[in-house]
Amino acid sequence: MALRKASQMTKSPRGEKCPAGAIGLAVLVGKFATGEVEDERDDLKSAAAQLGSEGGKERAENMTSEWRAEIARTAAEKRRSNRD
Repeated sequence: MALRKASQMTKSPRGEKCPAGAIGLAVLVGKFATGEVEDERDDLKSAAAQLGSEGGKERAENMTSEWRAEIARTAAEKRRSNRD
């Protein structure tokens, strides 16, 4: 089964054209993996997502090594407590 023609493709909630059915989706995933088709969703990022990404990078640059170590220590304790 091949991908549907553009006129037969369904639309995603974000307005993108997408194939209906598992086989069509599997073919599309394979095309993404081989680079035959590019994922264009990066262009559709919201302004809030872009600003949040930039803010996270700046925050990471401004963190001291002690602060990063404290965050890592807290995360490790949380993971250990969830095992019990």
